[in-house]
Amino acid sequence: MKRALPDLLLTAIAPIVWGSTYIVSTEFLAGFAPMTVALLRALPAGLLLLAIVRQLPTGVWWLRAFVLGALNISIFLSMLFVAAYRLPGGVAGTVLSAQPLIVVFLAAALLSVRLRPLAVAGALVGMGGVALLVLTPSAALDPVGVAAGLAGALSMALGVTLSRKWQPPVSPLAFTAWQLTAGGLLLVPVVALLDPALPVPTASNLLGLAWLGLVGAALTYALWFRGIAKLAPPVVSSLLFLSPLTAVLLGWVFLGQALNLAQIAGIALVIGSIWLSQRASH
Repeated sequence: MKRALPDLLLTAIAPIVWGSTYIVSTEFLAGFAPMTVALLRALPAGLLLLAIVRQLPTGVWWLRAFVLGALNISIFLSMLFVAAYRLPGGVAGTVLSAQPLIVVFLAAALLSVRLRPLAVAGALVGMGGVALLVLTPSAALDPVGVAAGLAGALSMALGVTLSRKWQPPVSPLAFTAWQLTAGGLLLVPVVALLDPALPVPTASNLLGLAWLGLVGAALTYALWFRGIAKLAPPVVSSLLFLSPLTAVLLGWVFLGQALNLAQIAGIALVIGSIWLSQRASH
């Protein structure tokens, strides 16, 4: 466990940074369409990394790069935004938090990872923690929104599992470049067909896009895929519970949002769920 701790901490940086997406988007990118933000987050970061690594896929890795780019970037982000538009934020966050639980079962089916009750318990505890963090008593359900949230959770869960199954013959940085570029390219027709024209960016807009692209995509996805290669998929996916936790804490610190006892209990459950998932891998 001590040897895995540095890998766990490095991988945890990714979902912690992803938890800043909401506050950065609302405070720095008001007026930008969500799918346009997703495209500007993924494609420039992928092209920048490609320019650095100077390594393109070969053979079957062209297909795999686009499959993983679709699962981890394009489909996931598309379903995320559909869920966010059709559901209250708390409901969307709770539905999407099913992803670590799905990974537990996909890892058993596709990677022959032993199905451990402790890993299932950890995922369920994490979902409960997220619910306490973000769910409100007045939250309403929309069937299409719930279906989109579950589809997004399934998409990223399958992407995480296949990223572990298809270990590439290149560095995590090159693997990240392939997926971000492929995922970004797949978003181009979606944005062209559905989103309004891009507004003229201000200095604040450019700062927000730089954070989401350089830090929130190029750096964090490299750390994320590195972690997938080194840690058990259920352990990696459990770290995603840190994203809503970070979002709530940032709202409390910078936006003056209240932090009640239920949310504090949710924070404790999220941390406990990650510990349970880590224990289940030993």
